[in-house]
Amino acid sequence: MSITQAAAEYKAMVQEKLGEKFSIIAGDMERVRKAGTVDGALKAGQAAPEFTLPDAFGNGVSLKDLIARGPVVISFYRGEWCPFCNIELRSLQEALPGIEALGATLIAISPEKPDHGIIATEKNKLTFPVLSDFGNAVARQFGIVFQVGPELKEFSKNVFKNDLALRNGEDSYELPVPATYVIDKTGVIRFAHVDVDYMLGRAEPETVVAALEAIAR
Repeated sequence: MSITQAAAEYKAMVQEKLGEKFSIIAGDMERVRKAGTVDGALKAGQAAPEFTLPDAFGNGVSLKDLIARGPVVISFYRGEWCPFCNIELRSLQEALPGIEALGATLIAISPEKPDHGIIATEKNKLTFPVLSDFGNAVARQFGIVFQVGPELKEFSKNVFKNDLALRNGEDSYELPVPATYVIDKTGVIRFAHVDVDYMLGRAEPETVVAALEAIAR
């Protein structure tokens, strides 16, 4: 099943469960879209910023070191609390053999503290690094950061018992728009997929593999 199909089924379930309150989620998504939040996001052909981030176990992972070995796939996700992110992470894990066969490395980045990276890794049986981007510093360099609206912020805390300040270790209530980047060995972005629709707007793994195949050619 594709990410889009699995996500559409989960979205329908959430919509049925929340009823009219689903409009709080949809409305905030539309607010971010109308604000042009990702208009300045990095695109194919641009250079990726260099960074070093800790993995779930505190080890530093450097983009410079990774691209020295081959292309790098970066998946920015919101957090292990997000079911749509978990659908994508599991799909990427399934595609990992094909990604590695093309000499590429896969990493996932979220603003959560490393202990939540461990949860994401164990919950989704991930064998690729999950990195912590405190304060969305790297996501900001990619131009994909937005602030959760006040209504959704309170709704998430009261209904879902999800407090981003506790999870992320700071109280900006900012998140990355889910995004997938493929970066070649020269540090140039060869594929970029950024979509405010965090439910249904994810890049399919086969599209990522196709981008890697294009680099290989």
